[in-house]
Amino acid sequence: MFIDTLNVAIRFDICQYVCMIPTPDASDVCCPPLLASVIHDDDAVELATIFKALSDPIRVRVVSLISAAPEGEICACDLPAVFDRSQPTMSHHLSVLTKVGLLEREQRGKWAWFRLRPTQLAALASVLDPPN
Repeated sequence: MFIDTLNVAIRFDICQYVCMIPTPDASDVCCPPLLASVIHDDDAVELATIFKALSDPIRVRVVSLISAAPEGEICACDLPAVFDRSQPTMSHHLSVLTKVGLLEREQRGKWAWFRLRPTQLAALASVLDPPN
């Protein structure tokens, strides 16, 4: 079967097609890399651990809820009702998020309060947000 290479090339996404053409200058590439430099092994392991912790929808919602909280923090006592989950289940999710460094935990009497750690969120954002 004969494949017309011109028709195949036309069907490619233009950016993919242009990027396949070798150019002498790397700045001519239409699709710049997402990062200014390649992530080092240790950083990749740390970020993968954080992304793994965020692979559960409840944990993503917990981060979102805390982010949207007017005071920037939330009491663990409020979460079981919000998520319709048991207290031990919510405690597990909070523990996972705290262990990877996304949340800070503060004990106030018998209740634990949680807030986001901006440095960890900034690290995630730097991976997800391409440079200008």
